[in-house]
Amino acid sequence: MKSILTLSSLSRRLAATTLLLTLPWGAQAQGSTPESPYAGQTIGIAVANEIPYGYTNLKGEAQGVGPDVAQAVLATMGIKDIKWTSTAFSSLIPGLQARHFDMVAAEMAILPARCDQVLFSEPNSSYGEGLLVAQGNPQKIHSYQHFVDHDSKVAIMAGADQLDILNALGVPQERIVTLANNADAISTVSTGRADAYAATSATVAQLAELGKRTQAAQPFEDPMINDQAVRSWGAFAFHPEAQTLAQDFNKALLAFKQTQAWRDILATYGFTELDMQQASQRTQAQLCGK
Repeated sequence: MKSILTLSSLSRRLAATTLLLTLPWGAQAQGSTPESPYAGQTIGIAVANEIPYGYTNLKGEAQGVGPDVAQAVLATMGIKDIKWTSTAFSSLIPGLQARHFDMVAAEMAILPARCDQVLFSEPNSSYGEGLLVAQGNPQKIHSYQHFVDHDSKVAIMAGADQLDILNALGVPQERIVTLANNADAISTVSTGRADAYAATSATVAQLAELGKRTQAAQPFEDPMINDQAVRSWGAFAFHPEAQTLAQDFNKALLAFKQTQAWRDILATYGFTELDMQQASQRTQAQLCGK
């Protein structure tokens, strides 16, 4: 197996294959082979152990909508060997910047502040918000606004954009409990350390299926900021200097999003038809504010 695909080694390899990369995908120069310039390489990809976006199971195998789509797209580029890393969500961007891995497949929401730090692909998914509450929802919590109006505590994952949403709504800091990852959400809510866990609707749905002590808050009122319901668009992230890799991945991703296989992956992890439609309603440039 070849060494992990570092940015420097990739740059040297791409410099030697400029002709291939200037041709349409799948085309080849006369007398050349159709092999991708990435064939046989190993790439390092990080996830944040967040169901259903990107996580590793007990065998260390990567699962989730991000890893599944990433593997399918990279296979079309000739990359089949992947070294997976699971880290805290708040460590994804610093780790990418430090080149501890080459790519993030955590369905990280594209936000202008993050666009200044990493290079995003076009959106792969879109998702709304939700709340995980104790079974029976004893406090009748149905919105993020509840934590503005009541002396209840809400948990969030460190580094997640739910903090920005809660801050925008005016939730006092003393009512916010920060967790290292969403694997702690069920115990945090069921033991009363927090009265609810704020996360995306898909995450909440997956967590609610894992036990009988918690459930998704139903009905749920979408948070409104500037008179607009909050919705996020998740994407893959790369080091800012990995532009060629990001561009080639992006071309393959956009093609894969037109297939039934892409829809099947999203449906497997609880994404709705509306989520799939919305995934193509914004561009990376729009979401980065460019």
